[in-house]
Amino acid sequence: MPMITPCLWFDGNAEEAAKFYASLLPDSRIDAVQRAPGNYPSGKAGGVLTVEFTLMGRSFLGLNGGPQFKFNEAVSFQIPVETQAEIERLTNALSAVPEAEQCGWVKDRYGLSWQIVPRQLPALLGDANPARAKRAFESMMQMKRIDIAALERAADGLI
Repeated sequence: MPMITPCLWFDGNAEEAAKFYASLLPDSRIDAVQRAPGNYPSGKAGGVLTVEFTLMGRSFLGLNGGPQFKFNEAVSFQIPVETQAEIERLTNALSAVPEAEQCGWVKDRYGLSWQIVPRQLPALLGDANPARAKRAFESMMQMKRIDIAALERAADGLI
């Protein structure tokens, strides 16, 4: 059955962005690059028009559409992670606007927003003990980058 493929609008740097994302995430690759057969409003014949790429097994399309539209926080992509080291690696690589970091959210150099989410987070925030869940939530709300150990200590009432 076909999947929905998100189309991401870039200002001439779709191939650069796709290569960058694919270099960071497992099961990721560039699948195809389509060149424009003729001039178009934001490019010339022979320039990269679209890039088909896969991130963590999901298909995406990058379109070099021009400067008319920009990404905003209304759309973001979640990256599940297992370890604090992965949180640090991905945040360091993706975050181009440190003042935009909040609760694991980062904004990259292309303007796209990402959520770097430890797999433990949903369990902590949805804990059957409401006091434990609230402590984890309140701790998370104070964080820029998620700190797994600090969340677990907060949930346990240790901080």
